[in-house]
Amino acid sequence: MSQILKEYQVNFIEKKIPYFDEAFWKKANFLTDFCSPWEKAEISKIEFRALWNLETLFFKFTVFDTDVYIDTTDESFKSISKSDRVELFFRTNQDINPYYCLEMDSAARIMDFKAFPNRNFDVVWKWPKTDLQVRSSNDTTSFSVEGEISLKSLKALDLIKNDTLEVGVFRAKFNTITDLQYKPTWITWVDPQTADPNFHIASSFGRFILMK
Repeated sequence: MSQILKEYQVNFIEKKIPYFDEAFWKKANFLTDFCSPWEKAEISKIEFRALWNLETLFFKFTVFDTDVYIDTTDESFKSISKSDRVELFFRTNQDINPYYCLEMDSAARIMDFKAFPNRNFDVVWKWPKTDLQVRSSNDTTSFSVEGEISLKSLKALDLIKNDTLEVGVFRAKFNTITDLQYKPTWITWVDPQTADPNFHIASSFGRFILMK
């Protein structure tokens, strides 16, 4: 039986206005229904927006949180995985075999990899640099991560079908336990209905509809 997926409509934009120009993002629908099914504490507000044209998928996360943790040990995969970040997963099919993960912290460091069921990660795989750009910014109330992914790369990975992408939209928030320890809170657009936090599962994905 097919899963009924939550949907988000990605509006089409004819002309690219420079990044960080709010006039550009005003054309996008807001996605704000995030939750942390495994935590009782209230989470900070998150706004996600996306737009597209014939060449590019544009996205922007705005997280209303100024207590942001970044592991500055180095620029490694491990360091980014211990930092506050936002995430987009793209799957090719309901079997998530394979799917592609894009995780970005508030300094615009990127952790991207190819994945297969049961958390089988190919961390050598990277999105081609010519097909992915990510930027970040912050102000007194929030931090933002925004970027662009070429439609060419999404199509080459078999991720666009009938003007639709199947996507997971997530956030990892690290809270202080002691001076040297941090505990993650896992936040998601789609509740995967699992007892423990798990984004690497078919039920954590929704559907992005490319509107024309």
